[in-house]
Amino acid sequence: MPVSILVDFVYCHPVGHAVEALHRVHGYRVANPDARIGLVLNAHTPVELTRLAPFVDETYAVPVDVFTPADHTAALAAIPRDWDHVQDDLRSRLPDQMALFPGLDSYYRAAREYFSDSALGVAGYGPLPYARGTQWTLDLPAPPRADHPRIALLPGGSAPRELYPSVRSWRLVVTALLDRFPDAEFVLMGKLRADDRTATTFTRAELDEIAAAAPRVTDAVDRPFLDQLAGIRACDVLVSPHSGFGMAALAAGTPWLVLSGNRWPEYFFNGVPFHSVLPDVDRFPAFTMAGPDPDPVDDDGPRSPSMSFRRIEADLPEIVEYTAKLVAGEVDYEDALRRQVQGMLRVRGGHAEALWTLDDLHLDHL
Repeated sequence: MPVSILVDFVYCHPVGHAVEALHRVHGYRVANPDARIGLVLNAHTPVELTRLAPFVDETYAVPVDVFTPADHTAALAAIPRDWDHVQDDLRSRLPDQMALFPGLDSYYRAAREYFSDSALGVAGYGPLPYARGTQWTLDLPAPPRADHPRIALLPGGSAPRELYPSVRSWRLVVTALLDRFPDAEFVLMGKLRADDRTATTFTRAELDEIAAAAPRVTDAVDRPFLDQLAGIRACDVLVSPHSGFGMAALAAGTPWLVLSGNRWPEYFFNGVPFHSVLPDVDRFPAFTMAGPDPDPVDDDGPRSPSMSFRRIEADLPEIVEYTAKLVAGEVDYEDALRRQVQGMLRVRGGHAEALWTLDDLHLDHL
């Protein structure tokens, strides 16, 4: 009888964590092709993403406020208990994470009791067979080719506004890309609508001011999430800071040019070409992870150093060069991954133990 596996991947609700969960499920699918595999997600993340993932057999959503402990009995009762293996997120085993997110702690305590008849483990780690570093994309139809470059822009995600470039910086990027691609169509992505999911901290006026820098703009802001994914699938590249939506773009099969910086380096790689423009951290401190943020600079208001106008201006040639290479299909995935690992190794002063990637892919490129 085929084995049954439940990936219990309830974490914070930004879309990037749902993409992480799908990556784990795909690793189990490749290693256990005949298995029955289910996935549990936080109900506040875009659970509909799993409709595009045929390697997921069953999907369950549980509402969890990560900061507030609650009674999860009713939510868990809607999930079958007859799983041979239940694999949860590694972060649920980290005391500092559970102290930071008491609502998650209460959920996982209840879930381990509920699934106590199953073999409990950690997603992506043994002894259950798991294929690390699998390459996959969502099941989206191939779009018709345009006769001009389509460049998606996501000016910023849901973090505080000072962690994203100013409007002036974005207009500089758009103008430089237009110099390279005069006939480019820019597709503006994002979500302003306030609900139980994440939304951008940009304002409508700021997005309009960025759009005004280009003669040909398609506004996809606030379209339903799956519609935005289909729209990004039709683009040649996404240009954005680090964000969960960028991970979703890779999952959709669209290359990603990352204005890397702030707290978190890129860590998800699925076989789709990308390029992270890494800042000079001596001039523009970044990648503090869970540590304190560097002091902000004055750049049309307070701004993190790695998202400042001076930083964007300094890296503009690389931003344009690699956007053009991604549009032209000239970036090899393995080369991109090797550049990323070597670049982050330099950032970390040669300390390989300070690097982390999903499935530990960086270990293959040290």
